[in-house]
Amino acid sequence: MSFEIKLPLFEGPFDLLLFFIERDELDIHDIPIFQITNEFMGYLRQLEQLNIEVASDFILTAATLMRIKAKMLLPRTEKDEEGNEIDPRQELVQHLLEYKKYKAVLGDLGQMEDNRLAQENRGNVHEELQQIANANHFEYELQDLSLYKLMRVFDKVMHRFEEEQSRPKHTVLTYPYTIEEQRDYIIRVMEEKEQIAFSEIISAFPDKIGMIFNFLAILDMLQLNLIGIEVGEGFNDFIITRAEGQAAQVTQLILG
Repeated sequence: MSFEIKLPLFEGPFDLLLFFIERDELDIHDIPIFQITNEFMGYLRQLEQLNIEVASDFILTAATLMRIKAKMLLPRTEKDEEGNEIDPRQELVQHLLEYKKYKAVLGDLGQMEDNRLAQENRGNVHEELQQIANANHFEYELQDLSLYKLMRVFDKVMHRFEEEQSRPKHTVLTYPYTIEEQRDYIIRVMEEKEQIAFSEIISAFPDKIGMIFNFLAILDMLQLNLIGIEVGEGFNDFIITRAEGQAAQVTQLILG
């Protein structure tokens, strides 16, 4: 003689807890944790006797129930910042209420799914897409187009746009300097003075680019043997002097 034991199947541990609460007409806001824990553990033991693998979420919920049960047996209770006692069941009740809320709409969603599946798809879609492709002279690729593909393309475009926006931008500034103009400036100063310190030229053109162009102009004039260099006073300073025998050449450069 053989016999068969049938156990109701539940989608998850919260589904099982709600079953116990609704079956015994318990107050979900004041759950008798001892009774619920014993019935929950009894259900798990029956599953183990039937060699049914118990899911990890059921084991986690069982551990949570045991922890709440242990906390309620302790004489000391946890308190919040305002000094009010914290109910160990509070977090479990919140999860159950959320699960019950979503479970309540599953029936409506299932009915909406059945209604949608009962509807016929719009006809002649492929023929219309083919006509559009022929009219615009491109390959018939719209037949494989889907909302998912459109979203992927949009995501790639937005990602590329963000990359372009985050790339470092280089601003090129145009400075009003040339080596020829700075050389002419030094020559004009040399016409008024016999010598000039490099620090005086820096004071006239204090920005970095001006210093570079003036230094390049001085090197160019040294190569042309128009000026001479003497050690000056102070740190990294030197004196620019007119080269001997080059007065006529300097005048010719000034007159251009």
